Amino acid sequence: MKRPKLRKASKRVSCAKRYKIQKKVREHNRKLRKEAKKKGLKKRVKKDPGVPNSAPFKEEVLREAEQRRLQIEEEKERIRQIKKEERAQKRKKEKEAAVKQAEPSAKKARTDTKANGAEKRSAPNKNSKQHLCTELNKVIDASDVVIEVLDARDPLGCRCPQLEEAVLLKGGNKKLLLVLTKIDLVPKENVEKWMECFQREFPVVAFKASTQIRSKTVKARRRKIVASNEVLDKSKGAVCFGSECLAELLTAYAAKTQNESTLKVGIVGFPNVGKSSLINCLKGMMACHVGAAKGTTKNMQEVHISKAVKLLDSPGVVASPSNPAASKTLRSLQVEEGQESVLDAVNTLLKQCDKMQIMLQYNIPDFRNSLEFLTLLAKKRGFLQKGGIPDTEQAANTFLTDWTGAKLSYHCKVPSNYSLPVYVTDEVVSEMQSGWDLDKVTAGNKETLKGVKFPSLSSSMIFGCRGPTAGLLNVSSIPEEQPSAEPEEQDNSEGDEPEQTEELDETEEHEKPQKRIKNKPRKVHFQSAPVDISLSTVHTDDAYDFNTDFK
Repeated sequence: MKRPKLRKASKRVSCAKRYKIQKKVREHNRKLRKEAKKKGLKKRVKKDPGVPNSAPFKEEVLREAEQRRLQIEEEKERIRQIKKEERAQKRKKEKEAAVKQAEPSAKKARTDTKANGAEKRSAPNKNSKQHLCTELNKVIDASDVVIEVLDARDPLGCRCPQLEEAVLLKGGNKKLLLVLTKIDLVPKENVEKWMECFQREFPVVAFKASTQIRSKTVKARRRKIVASNEVLDKSKGAVCFGSECLAELLTAYAAKTQNESTLKVGIVGFPNVGKSSLINCLKGMMACHVGAAKGTTKNMQEVHISKAVKLLDSPGVVASPSNPAASKTLRSLQVEEGQESVLDAVNTLLKQCDKMQIMLQYNIPDFRNSLEFLTLLAKKRGFLQKGGIPDTEQAANTFLTDWTGAKLSYHCKVPSNYSLPVYVTDEVVSEMQSGWDLDKVTAGNKETLKGVKFPSLSSSMIFGCRGPTAGLLNVSSIPEEQPSAEPEEQDNSEGDEPEQTEELDETEEHEKPQKRIKNKPRKVHFQSAPVDISLSTVHTDDAYDFNTDFK
């Protein structure tokens, strides 16, 4: 049965009643205005007319008024914070008094335990060099096999002699293995030459990590159209090469050793060489946090890839301040710690490359110095500040990220006079290569090189190799920063000209390593040109002579 439609009550009233209501409202408002007038209250606040345009010194008057307004607001905020703190202290005292009356003995015991727990929890800073060295030594001591990860773009510069020598001197039948990562950014001929060079010392495995590994909790998007040929994705960063060869190699070695416990494999190397990406590819999921910034990993992390093999992720090796400037820029944390400005780091890298290759790589015109290069790059990428000013700092950070991340293609030539290090003897070579299936390593490397798409020699830039990078493994070998040397450095930086700073020799960088430990960004000084503003100049140059037209 259809529900009957209910009629709403009508709001219509008679005209006499409506007029009566309006009259009452007017009388009420009139009464309120009279009372406010007697009390001296004004309902409407007159609008500030401001300073007229014809008034002299208008800008100064407005500036003073703004300063007074800011001072009044700061005073009000200060008084508000004081009252807020007083109320908080009052509540805290009341709460403490109530607790003391209820349980005085329990409160005392609880405070003692809290004090003891605070002393136990006092730990060193995770960003300090001492903490990073300690965590790295933990990984070396706990691992049975140490994998040194090398960036294929500069593999010799990524090797740390102190690290390798420490692994060899530890004893306990530890094995050292070299892994070349980011091989898809280097020409194939260059990768083969470096592998042939390093295979005389330790076993070498070629590796290309996948850049599309996700966490296990993140579900992949379903695509309506699926490519029938999986070879299409091999040109991108979806496929990982070399993981099967490395996993089979470690599993076979773990079966040969016949240990009751799992085989512990430590992953070591300098920052941004691909240690965490290597672990994620072997695990098949996002087990370790990765990032383009240096120093992402701070502590040792254990990742089980099988019942027989366990990987140990480690923080990056701390680079020694005695290294060349290019090595410190790429493999140390000077820029992140504020010891070196991004502009100085970009200037150092530009000196090691050919200018024509840089211009072709970034598609920019000719430049005279690093500042002009960053200005052109900022305009090219659209890094602009307010008013259309190029953001050179953002351009410098992008340039450094390209060099340390897996994006820019450059390579270093194998030195013709390369010889084995002093600590690598014939006995060490035979001992490190024993226990591995070298034929399987060679076959796996050939298959990896066959599947990866390499850049051509013409599209890859040539970078000057500076040899192995020295690292710090002990806390005692870390030089302490001297605060007394800072003002001298500032005075020298202020007095020097910009051209002198760009033409530093590499010999000077080796001779004075301690002075460049804490290099602050230099200030730019502009020399004022003399300008003649006399009246005679104004009348003769800028004024118009009417006599020329009325002669």
